[in-house]
Amino acid sequence: MQRSAKEQCIRRNDGTPGGASAAHAATEGDGTATSLGDDFEVFLSFRGPDTRATFTDHLYTRLRDVGIRVFKDDEDLRKGEEFDPKLLQVIKQSKISVPIFSKDYATSVWCLKEVVQMVQCKKTGGQKIMPIFYDVAASEVRYQTGGYKDAFLLHESKKRCDQKTIGEWKAALSAVGEINGWDLHIKGENR
Repeated sequence: MQRSAKEQCIRRNDGTPGGASAAHAATEGDGTATSLGDDFEVFLSFRGPDTRATFTDHLYTRLRDVGIRVFKDDEDLRKGEEFDPKLLQVIKQSKISVPIFSKDYATSVWCLKEVVQMVQCKKTGGQKIMPIFYDVAASEVRYQTGGYKDAFLLHESKKRCDQKTIGEWKAALSAVGEINGWDLHIKGENR
């Protein structure tokens, strides 16, 4: 069943059949819920085409298998569609944010908005950010070099946003890029 970007998929596992609690109305019996009633322990931020069907799906499944309430957005934001504010609310309600930085992460306006929200939640609410650098160096994220530099040049040339917003995105990437995370490229864990 195809869902619009406005109908956010929230998958969770809290030990009840189908993965949904009484506070969440499950649809299709697969643990998918559309209510934002409970907080999540972990929010996964990722560039769908880069890692959704591989690393992110495996990480999500493993976390869920050990009983951790995880949010993984299974929707693609299509061109011309607006960012769903419900997603920012899920980030605020989560205890830990895990950005999975991949080669094309910074090409996504949606991902960049998520990382800005994560940094704001870290500053104001003490939320933990645990970055994963998937086939990209932490320094590329921190200093916006390589593919991250190219992504920002593209955003600027297409005038996707104003300079203030681009500055916020860069500052957020720099802040998260300085956090000690998992480098899955250098250690060869993703090969």
